[in-house]
Amino acid sequence: MPNWRHGSRRRSRCRARWSILITPASDACFLSDLAAQLGVEDAAAVQRESFAQWVVEDRGIDFGPDLEAVGVILTSDVAAWERAKLRILNGAHSSIAYLGLLRGAGSVAEAMCDVALARFADDMVRDEIQPFVGTVPGLDLDQYRADVMQRFRNPAIVHRLEQIAIDGSQKIPYRLGDSLAANRAAGVLPGHIVTALAGWIVFLHERARSGTPIADPHAAAMAELAGGTDAAGFARALAERDIGLTRALLVDAALMRALERAVCAVAARDWDATPLAG
Repeated sequence: MPNWRHGSRRRSRCRARWSILITPASDACFLSDLAAQLGVEDAAAVQRESFAQWVVEDRGIDFGPDLEAVGVILTSDVAAWERAKLRILNGAHSSIAYLGLLRGAGSVAEAMCDVALARFADDMVRDEIQPFVGTVPGLDLDQYRADVMQRFRNPAIVHRLEQIAIDGSQKIPYRLGDSLAANRAAGVLPGHIVTALAGWIVFLHERARSGTPIADPHAAAMAELAGGTDAAGFARALAERDIGLTRALLVDAALMRALERAVCAVAARDWDATPLAG
């Protein structure tokens, strides 16, 4: 799964980063539909949303064409835009993926039809992620959140949750872990983020215990750790091995208690005991 794409102009005197486009894997159904529409077969076709965004670091150097005239965003702080994208868009994406799969959804658009899950994602971003993103020059975070949620609802983009769920141990630290750390540094216990992490943990635990393959670089270790414990014990084992969860969680007693409670609730599908209630 790509993140930001890097480019340059004039010998790297400016840095550019493309925001990620939602580009689901092209499955047989998509290719068949496309062939019917076009009258030709294209095995390399890619489905994608119409959204595109190019953010370029402005170093005060005139390096050629008027990029702003064609919609390019020039900013003094590219890292802030990247932080917003990783935490808001990707953080919500991963949360929806794991919880959506556990609740029976197959795609992002389908998961967003789950009223409780859609509300959960929006509330999580608004209350527990946005306040800790910091200032992003030129970006209205409220509007960005609203736009992201609307993009997720696009029924024409069949983005499989299974695809998003791949390589969670590599994504979770940046998509949810950084927001969790920011909340804890401010003395906040973020119930939505904790529940989202519980979704990832239960997803892995159930896959491992059922013998279903896990697509993750740590798949073998995950399967071994899950084999001898329940889901709550598995969460602690992941933190001890620094797999997706940092060892710092182990010394945060309040957070570990909250995470273990959330894991137990999600494993039991006791949604009323989580922020997904209602």
